[in-house]
Amino acid sequence: MGLTFGFSGILIALVIFIVASAVRIFREYERGVVFMLGRFWKVKGPGLVLIIPVVQQVVRMDLRTVVFDVPPQDVITRDNVSVKVNAVVYFRVVDPEKAVIQVARFLEATSQLSQTTLRAILGKHELDELLSERERLNSDIQRVLDSQTDAWGIKVSNVEIKDVDINETMIRAIARQAEAERERRAKIIHAEGELQASEKLLQAAQMLAQAPQAMQLRYLQTLTTIAGDKNSTIVFPIPIDLVSSVIDRLAKGTAQT
Repeated sequence: MGLTFGFSGILIALVIFIVASAVRIFREYERGVVFMLGRFWKVKGPGLVLIIPVVQQVVRMDLRTVVFDVPPQDVITRDNVSVKVNAVVYFRVVDPEKAVIQVARFLEATSQLSQTTLRAILGKHELDELLSERERLNSDIQRVLDSQTDAWGIKVSNVEIKDVDINETMIRAIARQAEAERERRAKIIHAEGELQASEKLLQAAQMLAQAPQAMQLRYLQTLTTIAGDKNSTIVFPIPIDLVSSVIDRLAKGTAQT
């Protein structure tokens, strides 16, 4: 009697163990890659999935977006400036079958590929582009990573360059370059202003030369403006035209007498 009870207990425990081994529950963001005797069978989930123990094996895959930091990389830009750059990569598994079969440890593989791609892409650009055109560089890195990880069933959705560390000597050189650029722009703006002013003065002189009466009116207007300032002593020349006309009249009057 005792032997029968003991055998029944072992049998019940064995059945419970087999049932527990056969039942898998996958969350909404999980999938199970099922192998039948070592060969790929199908991707199952989410929900309750039954697996034949020993005959079938299952690998659980997480489909949520993975975020990891690319450690600082030593990059030499195209203009031979050494900088340290780190970034953040966002990716997720879109094909669980490929992520299991085509690559071992896809997280590590994607991390290593991100580091080499970051150095390769940024090394083709100058420091100014690295500092001012991050969005374009982010897109370039993301596009290259996505094309290379597509065979692994991985989608790289975004890449963000975080920090660009430059040594103190280079920072001072960049500051001097920026100051020189500001001075150059100021001189150009001043020269353009002088050129425009000279062009306008030339046009005004040409217009006044075509109408001498306008010149006289302008002269009188200037005298009126100057006369309004009572605290100044003004010495101004008499127009030669006015003097010559007076002399001519005096000469005619003398001749008639």
